[in-house]
Amino acid sequence: MKNLENKVAIVTGAGRGIGRSIALLLAKEGAKVVVNDLGGGPAGSGADDNVADQVVQEIRELGGQAVASYDSITEMENAHKIVKTAIDNFGRLDIVVNNAGILRDRMIFKMSEAEWDSVIAVHLKGSFNMTSAAAPYFKEQKSGRFINFTSTAGLVGNVGQANYASAKMGIIGLTRSTAIDMARYNVTANSVSPFAWSRLIGTIPTETDEQKKKVEKLQQMSPDHIAPIVAYLATDDAKDVTGQIFCVRGKEIFLFSQPRPVRSASNSEGWTVEDLATLKQSFKASFTPLETSSQIFPYEPVV
Repeated sequence: MKNLENKVAIVTGAGRGIGRSIALLLAKEGAKVVVNDLGGGPAGSGADDNVADQVVQEIRELGGQAVASYDSITEMENAHKIVKTAIDNFGRLDIVVNNAGILRDRMIFKMSEAEWDSVIAVHLKGSFNMTSAAAPYFKEQKSGRFINFTSTAGLVGNVGQANYASAKMGIIGLTRSTAIDMARYNVTANSVSPFAWSRLIGTIPTETDEQKKKVEKLQQMSPDHIAPIVAYLATDDAKDVTGQIFCVRGKEIFLFSQPRPVRSASNSEGWTVEDLATLKQSFKASFTPLETSSQIFPYEPVV
């Protein structure tokens, strides 16, 4: 028996890249898949139904079952329509993979309100919309899997991505809260941070030698490396894995730490500004340095 036999999954942003690889693997593992993709460009503009249709056709040619959805996840009404598509076509829903995303990179001193709002709308609000629409079904059937996509741009840091990083860290909070709220109903929620070449990554500037080297590393990493952990987290065997942050870099898998206190101090008299200047010296050795993702992962990926 396949690992996801008789399961029904929604994968957002499933028309290309990582989402496509996930949709194909879930189908190979026996899941029936709603392939959701607006078919827009890397910055979110435009629409093309063929993007989702092509993946549906690939799944059907492999002997699987799939239907297309072209709705934008930025609208709550659309999220309910996407969930209804799964219920109407396949009779149930077991897995929601929140993968859809766009990029509108800009340095913080140049970023416009529209560039901020659009990225937050797709990544963070879109993930909330899909979670909100699916959670009542999962609660009722007392089972379900949420798998959300985060990024080291937020977990570690990156240049020119305040909107993207904020959305991706917001998804960590959403995932953790979902995991806590839904635990009593046997529903899990986890986050995956991917390193893989995709058309979004293809928008990264390559003007400097450092940028060129970064992109060259990413080009070695296939979206197919990401799909297995998503498929596993969707299985029954992963019922006791929830609220966690995983990272996939080629053939490496990392489990990320989550914020917890690292130092503490107390003052029975309360703190003054002068006291805090002294306290800084005690805490300074434990400060998290200003590093970017490429500094944390400077070595060649295992591919």
